[in-house]
Amino acid sequence: MKKIPSFTVDHIHLLRGVYVSRQDQVGNEIVTTFDVRMKEPNREPALSPSAIHTMEHLAATFLRNHPVCADKIIYWGPMGC
Repeated sequence: MKKIPSFTVDHIHLLRGVYVSRQDQVGNEIVTTFDVRMKEPNREPALSPSAIHTMEHLAATFLRNHPVCADKIIYWGPMGC
C-alpha cells in the first residue's frame, strides 16, 4: 500500500520550523500546505490545548485580515498526529 507522504516524516530528527508539507495543482493554481513545527517531537513537551487554540485564532484572524494574504488563505488551523 502506498504511504501518505506526511506519514513518512522522521519525527526523531525533525526540528522546529516551517516546512512545505505538500503542493497540489487546482486548475491553474498551486495550493501549498505548510507544516509549522513549534516543538521538537519526542524531545519537548507538547503545547497545551489552550495555547494551540489561542494561536489558531490569532493567526487565522491576522491572515484573514492581511491586505496581501487574505484572499489567498484557504485554511489555518492546528493539525497533528
